[in-house]
Amino acid sequence: MIADVGSVPQVDHVPSLLVEAPVRDLGQVDGDSQRARLAEHASPRRAGRVTGRGAGRDHGGMTEPPTGRRGVRISDPQVMRALAHPARLTIMEHLSALPEGATATECAEVVGLSPSATSYHLRELAKAGLVEPAPSRGDARERIWRAVSSSWEVDAGRDAEPDALAAQTALIEAWLARELDRSRDWLRRASTEPPQWYDVARLFDSQLVVTAEELAELNDAVDRLLEPYRKRTRTDPPPGARSVSVHYKALPLE
Repeated sequence: MIADVGSVPQVDHVPSLLVEAPVRDLGQVDGDSQRARLAEHASPRRAGRVTGRGAGRDHGGMTEPPTGRRGVRISDPQVMRALAHPARLTIMEHLSALPEGATATECAEVVGLSPSATSYHLRELAKAGLVEPAPSRGDARERIWRAVSSSWEVDAGRDAEPDALAAQTALIEAWLARELDRSRDWLRRASTEPPQWYDVARLFDSQLVVTAEELAELNDAVDRLLEPYRKRTRTDPPPGARSVSVHYKALPLE
C-alpha cells in the first residue's frame, strides 16, 4: 500500500460536493422553487454555471436528464438534511449503481439494517425526490426502488441563509466521515489483502500551484480518466476486477 501524504489542506469555506455513486448522475434541485435544472456533470467543484441539454422527467423537485452524464444539484436544505445520514448515503450509492433498482430487503443487506428500517429510509429519500419506485420484476408483492440519477452535487450557494449553510455542512461532514471510515476499514484489513491489491492501493495528497482555469481543466481530465471504469456502465469487467473507492478532492489553500 502506498501512502503519499503531504500537508492537509485547510479551507475557509465549504466547497460544493459532487458524489458519483459508481456511475450514474443525479439531476438538480433548486432550493426555493423545488424546480430541477440540469447541471453539468463534473468532478467536485463549486457550482455556479448550470448548463444542460434538453429537459428530463419531473420527480417532485428532481429532473432526470434523458441521456448523458448529468447530475442533480441540491441546494434545498430540507433535501440536504434528508440525505445527511450514513444509511441513506449507502442506500443512494447502492441504488445509483443499479439501473434496475433494488428492494428494501436487498438494500438492507448492504446497509446492515432490518428491511423495515431500510424501508423507512427509502421512503424519506423518496419524499426528498432522491429515489422513486422502479418497474416491477413481475412480482407485485415486491416494491422496487431506484435512484432518480447516479450522482449529486451539493451547493447551497455563496449567499445562502445560515440554515442552508448548516444543512450543507452537516451533509458534507456525513459524507466525509463515511469516506474516512472506508479508509480506516482498508487499513484494518490491508495486511490480509492479496499482494497485487496491497501494492496498488494508494493514499495520496499533493499541493499544486495552478490557476482557477488550470484546476478546472485538471478536474475535467480526472473525470475523463475515471469514466471508462465507472461501476454502473462497466457491465462486463475483466476477471479479477473489484469495486474500488476513489476519493478525489481539489481545494484551494489559504
